Amino acid sequence: MPDGSSFGRGPSARNVLGGVLVSCSTDPVTGWYRDGCCRTDENDHGSHTVCAIMTAEFLTFSTSVGNDLSTPRPEYRFPGLKPGDQWCLCAMRWEQARQAGCAPRVVLEATNAAALRHCDLEDLKAHAA
Repeated sequence: MPDGSSFGRGPSARNVLGGVLVSCSTDPVTGWYRDGCCRTDENDHGSHTVCAIMTAEFLTFSTSVGNDLSTPRPEYRFPGLKPGDQWCLCAMRWEQARQAGCAPRVVLEATNAAALRHCDLEDLKAHAA
């Protein structure tokens, strides 16, 4: 596995639709590797694989469950997110938000197939941007 494809990274990483994984965001720069893509590996225990479009409702929800995504953290090269930003979100957090009725929209072409370990494809499609 030289290109890491079994972990959803490398040139052969696939999206949830079966195509080549495309970039989620470079402004702000997102991804486990901070390369703009929702690639992952065995060390990414949060599975940062869902390319989500932030909403005020979701950001408030995320803060309420202990993950403040709005406050900048320069020491981690994290700019803080605002509504409209696209971000490689933890698949389990997206699923938790879906169950709470506040899941953000998803960019399917930029959502890693590895997200399907935690999220149902039909649910992701129902929230497609």
